[in-house]
Amino acid sequence: MQDFSRVRFDSLCGLCHTFRPMTPLAQVVLVLSAVVLTVAIVVTLASIRRAATRLETVLQLVEREIRPLASQVEGLTAEVRTLSQTANQELKRISGVIRRVELISFKIARVVGVANNLASFRGVTSVSSGLKRALGVFVSRLKA
Repeated sequence: MQDFSRVRFDSLCGLCHTFRPMTPLAQVVLVLSAVVLTVAIVVTLASIRRAATRLETVLQLVEREIRPLASQVEGLTAEVRTLSQTANQELKRISGVIRRVELISFKIARVVGVANNLASFRGVTSVSSGLKRALGVFVSRLKA
């Protein structure tokens, strides 16, 4: 084992790294700067703490307001769902009515065709033209 107590480490240029030591005025300025920076940091941290406290209060208020709003949104969603289901049912019903009207219009068109065939007879011409006109008016009112 080596004994390290005999080896000495000395600085070649001395304890001060400048040619002249620092004056007391410079030391006072440095100390005052450190104190001012410390006070500024403490004030900033206190301000951040107050802001965090206010933020917590605001978040609590928002949380109290969001809960009723969430339940209202759920109620509105249920109402919209019900309305859309009702609208779908009504559309299906209207579709059925339109199909029936379409079938009736085809049947009327057949009757008009038969009336046209009957119009070729001279004695029935006036009756068939009256029926044709009446059916035409009926069909036009159905389409309108």
